[in-house]
Amino acid sequence: MASTDKTAVPLSSPKSEATPPSAVAAAAKSPFNYSFVDVALRVLLFAATLTSVVVMATSKETELVPVPGFPLIRIQLQAKFNHSPALVYFIAALSVTGFYSIITALASLSIVLNPTYSKTFLLFFAFFDVVFVGIVASATGAAGAVGYIGLKGNTHVGWTKICNVYDKFCRYTASSLALSLFAAILLVLLSMISTFTLYKKIRD
Repeated sequence: MASTDKTAVPLSSPKSEATPPSAVAAAAKSPFNYSFVDVALRVLLFAATLTSVVVMATSKETELVPVPGFPLIRIQLQAKFNHSPALVYFIAALSVTGFYSIITALASLSIVLNPTYSKTFLLFFAFFDVVFVGIVASATGAAGAVGYIGLKGNTHVGWTKICNVYDKFCRYTASSLALSLFAAILLVLLSMISTFTLYKKIRD
């Protein structure tokens, strides 16, 4: 009796799991989502501007100051931000920037949730972020000039320094200026991110 060898046929043959080229290209093309970074930076910008305004507004100090020509006679004088137009402008500029950061943070969050109008919002961000860089930088420069006069004085025109008397006022002013400079740097970064993201969306 002849024996017949039956070859076992596997029930399921292994399939090739090669990734389609289109999927590889899509994975390589998927960009980093800058919207979350944009939201985080705008929230940080709000915190920086708010803190800067609060520190500058609470920088008042009252000290006994000798009367010029009568060193034994002292009177109480107060140093406060509203005594200088440059510091008033600083408070106003940082307050407006803080309000702007709230609006744009909410708008940027709406892009994350619904990217339908992302190009319109990004164009708005790219334009107004540059505008507010100029506003914050000018306010920081104006207040910094006043702070420098208070710290060093100016012997050529007879302006005396006051930071040796109003040390608390000068410390608060310096801290507020440092925060405003940080806010200006954040605005520069935000402007770069908005412009770059808009460029990528237009190119794609």
